[in-house]
Amino acid sequence: MHKKIYIAGHRGMVGSAIVRNLLAGGLSSDNLLFRTHAELDLTSQAAVRAFFEGEKPDQVYLAAAKVGGIHANNSYPAEFIYQNLMMEANIIHEAWRVGVQKLLFLGSSCIYPKLAPQPMPESALLTGPLEPTNEPYAIAKIAGIKLCESYNRQYGESDGTDFRSVMPTNLYGPGDNYHPENSHVIPALIRRFHEAMVSGDAVVTLWGTGTPLREFLYVDDMAAACIHVMNLDKATFDANTTPMLSHINVGSGKEVTIRELADTIAMVIGFQGGIAFDASKPDGSPRKLMDSSRLNNLGWQPKVGLEEGLRLAYNDFLLHEHASHF
Repeated sequence: MHKKIYIAGHRGMVGSAIVRNLLAGGLSSDNLLFRTHAELDLTSQAAVRAFFEGEKPDQVYLAAAKVGGIHANNSYPAEFIYQNLMMEANIIHEAWRVGVQKLLFLGSSCIYPKLAPQPMPESALLTGPLEPTNEPYAIAKIAGIKLCESYNRQYGESDGTDFRSVMPTNLYGPGDNYHPENSHVIPALIRRFHEAMVSGDAVVTLWGTGTPLREFLYVDDMAAACIHVMNLDKATFDANTTPMLSHINVGSGKEVTIRELADTIAMVIGFQGGIAFDASKPDGSPRKLMDSSRLNNLGWQPKVGLEEGLRLAYNDFLLHEHASHF
């Protein structure tokens, strides 16, 4: 039978990596369903319903989301909660309505409380207050997890509904956003150090002390994890989750300080100047690490180390340096 797999958000960093990995795994492009935003407004229930009734996919990867850094989350909280809630509610409900049994929802590590234990286990969900700056986005992502769990609880036995969720750590790689104001730390530093190298700057000054610890995962490793979790047989997946705790963390399990990260990016890019830190600026959380032992026990491990991944990311930046969104 010709399997049809819908990747919502196929142009985004994670969605495009899932497409690359599915094709590399032997699937034909004829197996994959895409719609651009211009072709399908995922916040429109009527449009999403018409799409699912017309295509009836066998599997769905829900990688579509409105995303951004601290500045964007602070500036547009209504857009972040509304658009993400609407997209996931429409896709999950309409997937169930047409009989899709396998769906994978992609969340975010920001679902966990600001003061969650480190490393953060899946069981930390809903145990404390969220980080205020991205609370609207986090609540939308928590709602997506609970949508999947609720449809499984109500329709798992009668309809075979099997909707799963994965929570990635900080991702980077091809397709990242290098916008000077709205990007995350790795693409922001790649841009900063590249521009400093081109300009011949003697020093690059970064916010904070450089001491916070962060975990990073190359996006194609994330895509491989998504496909791995999607295709686990139900008995194996159920044995490692519970109906009320069915999401799975995806991380590298390795931490670096922001200073170490900056040093590595400077080396990869070839920046020869100095690196200074402005300790009067905020550091953010001292540590953010995912507990990915559940996924490791299910047979997945990351393959791309940080230095190798940063080289691949920098090559992608150079390819798109002169694109209109830079």
